[in-house]
Amino acid sequence: MSNNQEIPEKGEKPERISKRLSRVGICSRREAERMIAEGRVMVNGKKLKDPVCLVTSEDAIKVDGALIPLPDDTRLWRFHKPTGCLTSNKDEKGRDTIFDILPEGLPRVMTVGRLDMNTEGLLLLTNDGELARFLEKPDTGWTRRYRVRAFGAVDEKKLKKLKHGVTIEGVDYQSVDAKLEKEQGDNVWLNVAIKEGKNREVRKVMEHIGLQVNRLIRVSYGPFQLGNLEKTQVEEVGRKVLKASLGKKWFK
Repeated sequence: MSNNQEIPEKGEKPERISKRLSRVGICSRREAERMIAEGRVMVNGKKLKDPVCLVTSEDAIKVDGALIPLPDDTRLWRFHKPTGCLTSNKDEKGRDTIFDILPEGLPRVMTVGRLDMNTEGLLLLTNDGELARFLEKPDTGWTRRYRVRAFGAVDEKKLKKLKHGVTIEGVDYQSVDAKLEKEQGDNVWLNVAIKEGKNREVRKVMEHIGLQVNRLIRVSYGPFQLGNLEKTQVEEVGRKVLKASLGKKWFK
């Protein structure tokens, strides 16, 4: 981590300290306020007391005594997550995480949402914590699409009812668009689209209509596709594509 703080570009707008910490992946904005209250954040050698603090690239910001990096240009990668690894930075039980298998040479990245250990397919990675949290929000409106292999027989009426949403064990799930692709012995293949991405949502909804998921592959997240990515392969999304997909909010 470099100790050099660059001169701000002409016209650089100050931003809240909580946003800066979020952008470089230190913590969420809410967590930043807690860290400030605990006296863990320093700006230009002084312990910060007020979370309503504006900073620029001229300011030296430390968290727990370590100088945080300046935010880089926002970048996004597509990653083909295999089964058998967790979407987390570390695991108390010593199980593999995606960060154990990512190729060398990537900058510090964070995931956009999660895929459970036994789910494979498209996982987006970014170096910008603010972008990650924006893309995770259901109100962003991006659809997550999956191919699902499940044991059991499909009831078309139950499948169609999922479009109106469903409540399972007190948890409300929004519209789920599920279509039968083919039958294969005792299994069926379905195409499933959701917009919330709640914990194990696809598995729980399929189980609710009598189907036991035994393979789950995410094939797209919003406009970004898994495509022909091999397992464990990472590919950066081009800047032109990012601009077209995310607009001026993130790219000028």
